[in-house]
Amino acid sequence: MARKTFMILVAGLIVFWISESSFAMMGMCGSGSGAKGHGGHVEAAETGSSAQTAVEEVGNKICPVSGEEITEEGKATYEYKGKTYNFCCPMCIDEFKKDPEKYIEKIKEQESKEGHEQHH
Repeated sequence: MARKTFMILVAGLIVFWISESSFAMMGMCGSGSGAKGHGGHVEAAETGSSAQTAVEEVGNKICPVSGEEITEEGKATYEYKGKTYNFCCPMCIDEFKKDPEKYIEKIKEQESKEGHEQHH
C-alpha cells in the first residue's frame, strides 16, 4: 500500500512539473504566442514579498534586458523590492534576476533620456 501511495505521489509531481514547464515555454521571446489568461501577460514575483504590501508600478515601456519595446502581447512583469518591472518576455526576467541593479540602472537611464527629450 505504501508503494502504491508513493507511486501516485511521484506521478502527481511529474505531471505538475510538466505542466509548469509547458506554461513557462508558452511565453518565450519571439515565439509569437505569449501565455494568455491574465491580460495577455505573464506575472512573476520575487519570493518573500508580502501580498498586502503596496507594489509600485515602474511602467517602463522598453525592456531593460533586450532594449526592445514592450508589447501587450508578449509583456511579462516581475516584482522586485516592492516595484513591478516590465519585460518583453519571460526569458528576460531570468536574465534580470542575475543582476537586477544593473538593469534597474538601465531603466533609470532610459527614463532620464526620455525626460530630457521631452524638454526639447
